[in-house]
Amino acid sequence: MKGLLYVSRGIDRVSRSLGWVVGGMAVLMVFVTAFNAVARYLGRFIGRDLSSNTYNELQWYLFSLVFLLGAAYTLQRDEHVRVDVLFGRLSKRARAAIDLTGTLIFLLPFCALVIWVAFPFWWNSFKIREDSPDPGGLLRWPIIGVIPLSFALLFLQGISEAIKRAAVLAGTDGAETKGE
Repeated sequence: MKGLLYVSRGIDRVSRSLGWVVGGMAVLMVFVTAFNAVARYLGRFIGRDLSSNTYNELQWYLFSLVFLLGAAYTLQRDEHVRVDVLFGRLSKRARAAIDLTGTLIFLLPFCALVIWVAFPFWWNSFKIREDSPDPGGLLRWPIIGVIPLSFALLFLQGISEAIKRAAVLAGTDGAETKGE
């Protein structure tokens, strides 16, 4: 179990690092959004178009990156949405059993399905070098490629969480890696 927990800690480090990057993207997204709003109204005031499709799509892309790439970090931090009516009242072992079951039955298969469906979609977009139909827009294939990438990262974090829950069930507290 120690070897698996070592792997889990490595996956957690990747997710934590990515969380910092995503946090920076969120700040950048706020600045791009603010610039878009100011440029649009200032442009109307001075009679020039200061905003562009590039900034609008960049804002959309940054939001997508924050949402998609932040999923693994959110899972690692146990900050995802959870309906906690009875869960919080259960013992640590019971919570670990529920989390492990949910991860193995729902999370990992769902991530694998999304990767399987999204990868060919991205590959086709990459082959044709898909870009925006709007003038001045950005390339589309890189952001489409983030979909399978983000679900692969979420899959890896799901494996890490499964390892930690299995360690709790085995009597080895795998929770020491939580939130490092």
